Amino acid sequence: MRLVVTRPEGDAEALARRLEAAGHAVLLAPLLSIRPVDELEVPGRDYQAVLITSANGARALAGRAELARLQGATAIVVGPASAEAAARAGFGRIEQADGDVHALVRSTVALLRPGDGPLLYVSGAVTAGDLAAKLQASGFEVDRVVAYEARPAEALPAQCLAAIAAGDADGVVLYSPRSARIWAALVAEAGLAAAALQMVHYCLSENVAGALREELRDGVAVEVARRPDDAALLELIPAAA
Repeated sequence: MRLVVTRPEGDAEALARRLEAAGHAVLLAPLLSIRPVDELEVPGRDYQAVLITSANGARALAGRAELARLQGATAIVVGPASAEAAARAGFGRIEQADGDVHALVRSTVALLRPGDGPLLYVSGAVTAGDLAAKLQASGFEVDRVVAYEARPAEALPAQCLAAIAAGDADGVVLYSPRSARIWAALVAEAGLAAAALQMVHYCLSENVAGALREELRDGVAVEVARRPDDAALLELIPAAA
């Protein structure tokens, strides 16, 4: 199969290697580019935990002066990639949730007590799921800091567009509702919405699939991972001939 990988640079390469090792051809088409913020203002408080919903958040902390006083806190992360990035950033205590913001909220409520101190939520400029509000409803005090910006792509790469137009792209891998909407917008702008409907859209979660169906309503082929993680997503993709 020829598959379009839409993850940002830095995340796409590892996924591409796994797909190629399984015998698939890969077209890289990052839908978001990650840019750490220049000035990261972290309140000078004693946080009991740092909440990280993306490997990009942990990477954005790495090497910052502010990180030194956060490393003693527990890092509660959304999944394996963010756990690995948090470890590389220097966090010693890491608790991993089951792959999405809702799971991270559940893990935080199960592991921590509101009276033991505030939480620091390290996020991108655009977020989904309103993690802070959910935890505040459970009695936690949450400070949010924006550590990075995810900028949308303005167009798909020419090689990717050519493959879609020729019917040579079999599927696309989508990891977030935002990237699903960007994908739908870019194929529509290129006049390839009908051609894209011939592809299978492999989605990390039902939230991703829902966003895609809102944008590409007519007969879009969707496969949804049974868990929001890489392993479950890759299980969806048929073995190469």
